[in-house]
Amino acid sequence: MSSVIEPYRAEIAQADLDDLRARLNSTRWPDRETVDDWSQGARLETVQELCRYWADGYDWRATEARLNAFPQFTTEIDGLRIHFVHVRSPHPDAVPLLLTHGWPSSIVEYLDLIQLLTDPPDPADAFHVICPSLPGHGFGERPTGTGWTVQRTAEAWAALMARLGYDDYLAHGGDWGSWVSAALGSTDAAHLRGIHLTMPLARPPEHSVELDERDRAAMARMQSFGKNRSGYAAIQSTRPQALGYGLADSPAGQLAWILDRFWEWVDHEGDLDKAIGRDRLLDIVSMYWFTNTGASSGRLFWESFADEPMRATDVPTGCSVFPKDAWMPRAWARERFTDLRYWQDLPDGGHFPALERPEVLARELRLFNRALR
Repeated sequence: MSSVIEPYRAEIAQADLDDLRARLNSTRWPDRETVDDWSQGARLETVQELCRYWADGYDWRATEARLNAFPQFTTEIDGLRIHFVHVRSPHPDAVPLLLTHGWPSSIVEYLDLIQLLTDPPDPADAFHVICPSLPGHGFGERPTGTGWTVQRTAEAWAALMARLGYDDYLAHGGDWGSWVSAALGSTDAAHLRGIHLTMPLARPPEHSVELDERDRAAMARMQSFGKNRSGYAAIQSTRPQALGYGLADSPAGQLAWILDRFWEWVDHEGDLDKAIGRDRLLDIVSMYWFTNTGASSGRLFWESFADEPMRATDVPTGCSVFPKDAWMPRAWARERFTDLRYWQDLPDGGHFPALERPEVLARELRLFNRALR
């Protein structure tokens, strides 16, 4: 296995952009939904409008330039080519911070956050940022065999940080990034100064724990999610390949699949475009489309969703929970994260805080890091 770290640039061929436009312009549309809301999925009128903009208004080259403004690299770990952004702060004493994205997302979620983290007003708050692409997502290599679970990804991340020369670092994540960062707490505890999560996850304790009013509200939301809104997870954790054919062939299908999750999980009050902007949404969708990772990203659900262990960890932990994101009872979290140093329930924001509230997320990371000093 090679330990060489090679520079990387995002360079999507013009033929791929032309193919996208042609496919969008020849989309065969389904019937309109039979309801006046989003309860059946992404609404036809919204998807058609976004597809027209994707074909004729959106500028992927601008996004490519934003990506290439940051140093990107690849290196082979455990037989897989790992892609990552690595931005060192101008402040030499900055704390290394490993950022892990989730689904449906990619490294582009964090682009607006990097400058806030690496060069803050107070140099004592500075971070060196390392942001890898999950296996099978974006520019990361797609596994050709089984076994790339959350745990194996955490082990690869630990190897990456060691290869970069960081023996003491923080790990942050939301969605799958929360799973991977928490797994690092038991995988690489000797090198972790702490983990910060926006979607803390824990299984129900084997013994009874007292739930306060906030925890009871979290329980109710978890039950509602499992009953009414988890269809995407049921499909990707059981039949990602079957879904993948449509996502690989139809950009409108890929857009609608991701848009449905953004509508559910972003704090937008009925105006998603105002909350994050259609260009930022299409940055995410375009990464999945151009890299053809609709199926491969879904396989992480198949590998890990039902059986991934949630081991306890005594690594210092901080949680910043946004109201439109998944809620977890704090009493459960305390059982898994035995050194829970920081917890903040935020007044607004959703599942993609680096897109929705980058300044707030940067502040939360700084506050957690200060709590560890």
